[in-house]
Amino acid sequence: MSVHDLADYPWDAVAPYAQRARSHPDGIVDLSIGSPVDKTPAVIAAALTAATDAHAYPQTVGTPALREAIAQWYDRRRGVPGLTAEHVLPTVGSKELVALLPLLLALGPGDIVVHPRAAYPSYEVGARLVGADAVAADDPDSWPEGTKLVWLNSPGNPDGRVLGVADLRRAVERARRLGAVVASDECYAELGWDGPWADAAVPSVLDPRVTDGDLSGLLSVYSLSKQSNLAGYRAAFLAGDPALVGSLLTARKHLGLMVPAPVQAAMVAALGDDAHVDAQRERYRARRAVLRPALEAAGFRIDHSEGGLYLWATAGEDAWDSLDRLARLGILAGPGHFYGTHFPQHVRFSLTASDDRIAAAAQRLRAS
Repeated sequence: MSVHDLADYPWDAVAPYAQRARSHPDGIVDLSIGSPVDKTPAVIAAALTAATDAHAYPQTVGTPALREAIAQWYDRRRGVPGLTAEHVLPTVGSKELVALLPLLLALGPGDIVVHPRAAYPSYEVGARLVGADAVAADDPDSWPEGTKLVWLNSPGNPDGRVLGVADLRRAVERARRLGAVVASDECYAELGWDGPWADAAVPSVLDPRVTDGDLSGLLSVYSLSKQSNLAGYRAAFLAGDPALVGSLLTARKHLGLMVPAPVQAAMVAALGDDAHVDAQRERYRARRAVLRPALEAAGFRIDHSEGGLYLWATAGEDAWDSLDRLARLGILAGPGHFYGTHFPQHVRFSLTASDDRIAAAAQRLRAS
């Protein structure tokens, strides 16, 4: 298996629908990929600018200031105390880590990588890259023998499903019985909306209520793309079992996977400033409050979506038919077919459009 054996990039299939949506008299409302549209906060941009004299190679392990900032952030924002520099590691965005983790863990043919049924495609890509088998399963009791890596995703992309403490404990206990590493993709954790997550923080797999203080075999993966509008910076990190982190660090040194020095400085600023995160969450909350009822008025049912950056919806028809109907309204979304075989009638709507574009989408949906 090689990268040349991977399927065509799925978003290329959306191009005809995008072209149709762009022909709308009022222009396209792009709710597809989920790329942030709001400005990078000034405090972060200033830190990047101040660090542009980056003549020396950066360290793969990250600067002491960055590692300390990551550890403090987990304590302050995620309820995970006691992490040290040995528990954390910056990454060049989170997608490269997701796709490369099976390789970095030395998995191969005969090994099994479990991921959610509604899943970000890169979980399967990483498994296929090393010849491992990818299994889509949400119920820990169904995870098969031979599982070496379990991907959790909470809040989920695309479905916005949130795993509570009891769910995470059950997953960790089962994975440990199987001898598997648990990697929890938590990139949307600051975006909790419904039910208990309207008032309580989304828990991390490293939460002491989940681990009882034992981090062995556990990794939390996080990105600043969403909460801080840093998608273009490629700023992310992982934390967890220091033995695993040390092994990943060694492999990443050999591969030259270094976060650029100015980006590391920007990450320190981003992790130390909670005000911009709170402000961005409120922007997404307001956009969600406009878009959700409009989708429901247009005949869509919203499933899960209690957290995260998306609304996961179905109109009871094939997702490509929904995409066609939406494109005629000048709205572009993501078909459920991209997220596994289990949700062919679902469509993912991103909240990453400006306030006026979200309002335009809502108006078109209500008039349809």
